[in-house]
Amino acid sequence: MSSVNKRVLGDTGLEVSSVAFGGNVFGWTVDEAASFSLLDGFVGAGLNFIDTADSYSRWAPGNKGGESETIIGNWMKSRGNRDKIVLATKVGSAMAGGTRDVSKGYILKAVDDSLRRLQTDYIDLYQTHWDVETTPVEETLEAHALLVKAGKVRHIGASNISPERLQASLQVSERLGYPRYTTLQPLYNLYERELFETQYASICREQSLAVITYYSLASGFLTGKYRSEADLSKSARGEGIKKYLTDRGQRILQALDTVASDTKSPLASVALSWLISRPLVAAPIASATSLSQLDALVRASSLNLTPEAISLLDNASSY
Repeated sequence: MSSVNKRVLGDTGLEVSSVAFGGNVFGWTVDEAASFSLLDGFVGAGLNFIDTADSYSRWAPGNKGGESETIIGNWMKSRGNRDKIVLATKVGSAMAGGTRDVSKGYILKAVDDSLRRLQTDYIDLYQTHWDVETTPVEETLEAHALLVKAGKVRHIGASNISPERLQASLQVSERLGYPRYTTLQPLYNLYERELFETQYASICREQSLAVITYYSLASGFLTGKYRSEADLSKSARGEGIKKYLTDRGQRILQALDTVASDTKSPLASVALSWLISRPLVAAPIASATSLSQLDALVRASSLNLTPEAISLLDNASSY
């Protein structure tokens, strides 16, 4: 297998694998033992970038949030490999019984909870998970500034935030001398291109923000697993796939089939490699619940698509 592509994450200086492992499955669809096996396989293949959030996976029955961070923390401690991992987590999403919160007081408490679960004294990339528009951006950034100053956080990023609030945040950082968001984690994949490309791409380009994409495989649609309504019962996430079963969705799958055949790669690898090829994307985030799914992630990190293949996918997915 060719070597894993690594790249520097924006202006952070952090060197990351070109695919990030999405930790939303830990403590939900995979238990701790299976999570350890998947993480071992991920780093064993030369990848090092793991993305999670404090709220993962509170939606699973009996969970309250923090399960994913706890599993990752247990794994890093048992393997003694914290210094080899680029660790990203998030704050602000609702924990069990709570509401979204990016106030200063909440962030300063939440980071300590995350550090305890992760069994580490620093987080490489701490991201505002869901912006709360009633909280001034100055307050959120002041909290992040205190965490960076204390050494608890190395760099900060943003996820679900409006273009206007993202711009305002970057301006406040510059005006007040606070650390600035170095990354954006948007919804972006071959099917869902328009929102990012029309509203966020220019900001990321102008402000040198590294892009880490979520739902990179459109909840599994881009793996080719779901091609008709009859396939929707294949998983717990199936019903959410229905919106992709359009003429455009079928065109995208056909293009993926062609490139997958030409490169002898899984469809998931091709869909992720297309994202990796985008100039602004540092690393797509993708999850795996089995070693075969993990293999598709690993293969994406070393699959270099030809200009012809990228053009075919661009055209099939145009909006």
